Amino acid sequence: AIIVSANIPFALFFAIIILVLQGEDANLLSLGAVDFGIIVDSAVIMMENIYRNFQSPAEHRRALLNQLSDGYWGQDPTSPTGSRLGGHRWTERLRIIFASALQVDRAVFFTAAITVTAFVPLFTMQGVEGQIFGPMARTYGYALFGALLATFTVTPVLAALLLPGDIQEVETVIVRGLRATYTPVLRFALRHVRLAVLIGLAFLGVSFLAASQLGSEFLPALEEGNFWIRAALPPTISLEAGTEATRKMREVLLRHPEVITVVSQHGRPDNGSDASPFSNVELFAPLKPFDEWPAYLTKEKLTEQLQKEFAEELPGIGFNFSQYIQDNVEEALSGVKGANSVKIVGPNLGVLEQLGRQVKAEMAKVRGVEDLGVFHLLGQPNLNIKVDRDKAARYGLNAGDVNTVVQAAMGGTNATTVLEADRQFGVAVRLDPQYRSSIDAIRDVKVAYQTPSGSNSYISLSTLADITLDTGASFIYRERSQRYIPIKFSVRGRDLGSTVAEAQQRVADAVKLPNGYQILWAGEFEDLQNAKQRLIIVVPITLLLILVLLYGLFNTVRDSLLALAGIPFAIGGGLIALYLAGLSFSVSAAIGFISLFGVAVMDGILNITYFRELRAQGMDVPQAVFRGAEQRMRPMLMTALSAGVGLFPAAISHGIGSQVQRPLATVVVGGMFIGPLLLLIVAPALRRIFLARETEETSDGEDAAHAEPT
Repeated sequence: AIIVSANIPFALFFAIIILVLQGEDANLLSLGAVDFGIIVDSAVIMMENIYRNFQSPAEHRRALLNQLSDGYWGQDPTSPTGSRLGGHRWTERLRIIFASALQVDRAVFFTAAITVTAFVPLFTMQGVEGQIFGPMARTYGYALFGALLATFTVTPVLAALLLPGDIQEVETVIVRGLRATYTPVLRFALRHVRLAVLIGLAFLGVSFLAASQLGSEFLPALEEGNFWIRAALPPTISLEAGTEATRKMREVLLRHPEVITVVSQHGRPDNGSDASPFSNVELFAPLKPFDEWPAYLTKEKLTEQLQKEFAEELPGIGFNFSQYIQDNVEEALSGVKGANSVKIVGPNLGVLEQLGRQVKAEMAKVRGVEDLGVFHLLGQPNLNIKVDRDKAARYGLNAGDVNTVVQAAMGGTNATTVLEADRQFGVAVRLDPQYRSSIDAIRDVKVAYQTPSGSNSYISLSTLADITLDTGASFIYRERSQRYIPIKFSVRGRDLGSTVAEAQQRVADAVKLPNGYQILWAGEFEDLQNAKQRLIIVVPITLLLILVLLYGLFNTVRDSLLALAGIPFAIGGGLIALYLAGLSFSVSAAIGFISLFGVAVMDGILNITYFRELRAQGMDVPQAVFRGAEQRMRPMLMTALSAGVGLFPAAISHGIGSQVQRPLATVVVGGMFIGPLLLLIVAPALRRIFLARETEETSDGEDAAHAEPT
């Protein structure tokens, strides 16, 4: 155990050194999900084989050394003629360790290569998921390479130094119990190979039935321990009028003792970095640690309480609940201030407003849709002054003369400059507010003109122009030079995939789009769909690359396919674990399934390599299948359980920051705890079926089932 564990700091330090040389940071994203169990799997295989050979009878050790001397693995460097150090340096103990390493060196190397290859989909990820899981994939690759170096260098040396001189063939109580249970089950499986395969197929059927019940989401929400709330006031509101509503929002939040404080932002930032209108209010509310909350209260329940209080005390105002970091990510994904958005693209603002109201009404009927709101395009009061050119001409005026008067009266004009030392100040002049505060006052604004006699006279603006008050555009959204109206929404109490699917169906059935208009779904759902489409392409390519590596190891398609047989069972275990944990399928869970590929194939490589070694020693197929499966039970369970245990703490963690890694960890734990148990039964049966032509035993394999390891 100490020898195997020594690989962890070696691999970790090696990875950190590479990160430093690459100029990358070692942080929660790069190191948080690294499974030390997977890191030490190569050392587990190496050490278990060394230990097994030391435990074996003297006849087995002599046969192993004879294979080494006969050049079974190539020229023997431990012989007096082949060793540069001189034969006297190679004791029998060192030669056994060396031969044990040669027995598994190809399997260990190809296993590490396959594990790294399995992470190819992670290197192709883009956007938010690429930023989160890209560092993890690179760190995994660095650590696996470091672990491989340690396996071939540190592990054999430590075995020579630390293992006792005489290792008795005594198994632990746990291994004896497992072997006592597994041996009769294995005999039964080899007697009834078709039944064993049917059991495996039934397990896969159950796992995919569980998969059909899973929801889907882009990424689990990372708990930050705060609220970031956006409020949408009426679009025509002024900064002064919105101050009272903002103060009321702070009061509502501070009534709850779980809220530490509230910081509000009303309008747009002073530096103009965000083009927000006066109707935009943002509130930041950090929360006390959850262990200080009442036992009955959760963040979800507190959110529901706040929504109800806001609706009762501030009717007509839309609210969006998020978190500080999450809000920035959501805005980058959806393009608006919300987790998800529906974008209706088209040329006419009035039609877009009408379609937006229809879409909102349909989405309000969908369970799980929260924080629903339309970012209105219209609603800004506009004062339209249309100059009658004929009437103006009667007084010797043109449209420009009238517009100059309106500009000076309403907006002001720079009349002069005041000098104060070396500083200059412009002086703006415009009408007193009482002469421009209402439409009637504006109609009565006087416009000067020159009479035929040459004297100045004045006439009301209403005589020269039609003055009306109507509603115009308050905010125009554009994307790719096209106008659109966004409808923002969040999803709570239900998975994202099924919620959006129902919303899409309702909108498609109820809302008929005119020609030239289209609906786009943006935000987390869009990124989820893009990630799925990318994985659909990349994962099969990855499996093909793994198959090519397996063919390079075994040189037969049959054995390569048998080695791949562990992947479906590992995936099935991960699906069942997700279902039992009540988690949705997400990009994080997909990474977990990808992580299973390498370990699942490792188990197949171990079994097939040992089986072929037994066949090379002259053992017939039935005996080799039985002995290979029985003897490889321990390393298979060791590698699988070490990988599962390595992420078990992350799978059961509920602390702040653990949400993103939980699906990944749950999948790996389930796949490593459940998958190998099925593989130990089904793989030998599959091997008997595929190798039926090579055996002269009866088809039911009864003799093989009774064969005992020698």
